[in-house]
Amino acid sequence: MQTISGLLNDPSGSSPAFGAPDTGWLTYDGLRGLCGDVAASLHRMGIGRGDRVAIVLPNGPQMAAAFVAIAQVAVTAPLNPGYREDEYVFYLGDLGAKALVVAEDYNGPALAAATHHGLRVIRLSVPDGAPAGFFTLHGRDQPGADTGAPGPDEVALILHTSGTTSRPKIVPLLQSNVAASAVHIRTSLGLTPADRCMNVMPLFHIHGLIAAVLASLSAGASVWCAPGFDALRFFGWMKDARPTWYTAVPTMHQAVLTRAARNADVIGSTPLRFLRSSSASLPAQVMVQLEETFDAPVIEGYGMTEAAHQMASNPLGRGAQRPGSVGVAAGPAVRIAHEVGNQLVTGTGEIVISGPNVTPGYENNPEANAKSFFIAEGHRWFRTGDQGAFDEEGYLRLTGRLKEIINRGGEKVSPLEVDGVLLDHPGIAQVVTFALPHPKLGEEVAAAVVLAEGSDVTERDIRDFAASRMADFKVPRRVIILDEIPKGATGKMQRIGLAEKLGLVARA
Repeated sequence: MQTISGLLNDPSGSSPAFGAPDTGWLTYDGLRGLCGDVAASLHRMGIGRGDRVAIVLPNGPQMAAAFVAIAQVAVTAPLNPGYREDEYVFYLGDLGAKALVVAEDYNGPALAAATHHGLRVIRLSVPDGAPAGFFTLHGRDQPGADTGAPGPDEVALILHTSGTTSRPKIVPLLQSNVAASAVHIRTSLGLTPADRCMNVMPLFHIHGLIAAVLASLSAGASVWCAPGFDALRFFGWMKDARPTWYTAVPTMHQAVLTRAARNADVIGSTPLRFLRSSSASLPAQVMVQLEETFDAPVIEGYGMTEAAHQMASNPLGRGAQRPGSVGVAAGPAVRIAHEVGNQLVTGTGEIVISGPNVTPGYENNPEANAKSFFIAEGHRWFRTGDQGAFDEEGYLRLTGRLKEIINRGGEKVSPLEVDGVLLDHPGIAQVVTFALPHPKLGEEVAAAVVLAEGSDVTERDIRDFAASRMADFKVPRRVIILDEIPKGATGKMQRIGLAEKLGLVARA
């Protein structure tokens, strides 16, 4: 099982693989047949092993199936359908893509960017009455494809880091990386053919691609693909899909909770085996509320692109989860390293990982690789950029991103700690603590909050509440009350750059 094609060898042919709203299921036999057709079509168009294929498709079963099928032929590079033309020009050029896959009726900015770089454009169409995920590819025939099957040490997936504070870095993930991560997640969650994931995560992101799609397929389970996340439609989808689990980022879970009370009948008639959260720290209060609402364990996982997603996970058994913790090592080895020196340490420090799911390194970026990888105790370790520590039972708790730790005149403040305190206030629904530039201290503590429905608490009320529960230097000096906190493309709240986004500092 060291390649994506190897993950699909065992599931029963008649079992459902992909589903979606208002359409029939694609079986595993149908998926394997689709993969063969896609290989023949791409080879006919001159696309084969080692060629890079960018994919710009809306969320849904075709995007999921396209990733799975194309990755068995060439290198996949899913891109956010919401990008502007200049962003596509950058990413397509940076990737060195050879072709672009878009929907048959697509006429968006990715086409102009593809023309700019001279890429081949391949159209994806869905025949009338086709099951979920089925499609055909159309493009100009060209000779010259390498028709060999990609091996474990060849690249399957290329994604970019977010580039919040620097130029985005290219993260190549090998066939063996993504296959290993899928198996790690399958094992952590105890997935079987009886399971069904309702995917609401974007499929240009590692979370949805690996945790929802590949982990499920590796278990012979099924994936019901929503067209994206929509809190208003979530419970209707849940009723139709009848999932055993779903995975999401914390802001999505919080949005689901706001509509849970009026959908108690759906929750009762569609019992979940568990819920999963990843890609950002899940507030302990939200974990507890989710478990009480759905009467199911909430499995918080810890992942990142460079690890092909999962690094740690809360155990599955009832009561084994620790609110505020991302769980125990779940796949790669996870240790703590000195934040500057290249050695492993005990206590609090930078979280590092080593294992078969870890990228071999950033592409064409020796400087970043020199900073991010080191050898110790006979293993090659990757620096995650996160700070944290293990407790006595091996559960990992994050303090925050090292770049997000607030340095207030030499006093270090964990934004996650402040988040946790403020969320105990009954009038606060969401919060993100962030650094606000300060002329004397360097940085000051600030917090953006969304109030609970009907709440009328003030900035002063919130600061007084915080002051009664934490040291003075940790108390936010600014509290900004918003209707909605700005989020990134994957639904995560972003601390870095938030002060500028909110107009609290002058733009350079």
